[in-house]
Amino acid sequence: MIKGWLIYSELDSIENKAYIEWFITEAKKQLIDLQLVLREKLTIGVMNNKHYCLLEGQQVELPNFAVVRTVESILNRQLEHLGIQVFNSSHLSEVANHKAKTYFEVAKLGIPMMDTIFVKSHNLTDHTPMPYPFVIKEATGRGGRQVFFIRNQKEWESFYHDVKPSDYVIQSTEVKLGKDLRVFVVGKEIIAAVLRESNTDFRANYKLGGSATLYSLSREEKALIDKIIHHFNFGMVGIDFLIGHNGELIFNEIEDIVGSRTLSAVSDINLLEKYVGYIRTSKNQDS
Repeated sequence: MIKGWLIYSELDSIENKAYIEWFITEAKKQLIDLQLVLREKLTIGVMNNKHYCLLEGQQVELPNFAVVRTVESILNRQLEHLGIQVFNSSHLSEVANHKAKTYFEVAKLGIPMMDTIFVKSHNLTDHTPMPYPFVIKEATGRGGRQVFFIRNQKEWESFYHDVKPSDYVIQSTEVKLGKDLRVFVVGKEIIAAVLRESNTDFRANYKLGGSATLYSLSREEKALIDKIIHHFNFGMVGIDFLIGHNGELIFNEIEDIVGSRTLSAVSDINLLEKYVGYIRTSKNQDS
């Protein structure tokens, strides 16, 4: 039987208890033994000049694969080096969880995106980097958090004087605010798309109170998304797009640790069944 680890932090495992149970159930249906492993119970590093991984301080039989639901690309890389297939890969984890790296990579494909500045906090000044309004995002922020809408000099100075040390991206806001599109992808397949909208916030994230509806992609939109899909080695991700004033898709980000709350709310698509099937097929090809 194929054996896998589903890796979560302890705190996230509590918040996502139902999702984890669903994941393990879907794996069992496809004859995969999937075990929840808390990140806090893992020790990784180098000992006697060799890479190692301990579970609860003990050497154990390593799994055939691991689904890593934490943002820590060095963990993904360590497991890969030990011969474990990791979903998503360390390369994707590193790129997708840093917005500047994501934009740098996707810009190679000629995909439409907002004008963007990459900057470290200590290089910011009280002079505005682009005309108002604009947004500034912490490069490693997730879920619509650490995103700041700047309308005027007063708001900029307030942000600048209390800025948290980090990498940031600064972007134009010449789009339809409070609206975006999330495309769910497994491997090379577009599973579905969900339009998210908010009447109370410039961010449309479902967790932040936005609404969601199933969205039918046009042939041109699918072709655009396929460019991104074929550039990366995806396991399961969400690709997010902003909506331009003429309804065109404008790339926003790749969600490495994507959930299925919005898709489950608007459809009967079993995203985890498809993901487990993809993992199983990938392992069979490796055998």
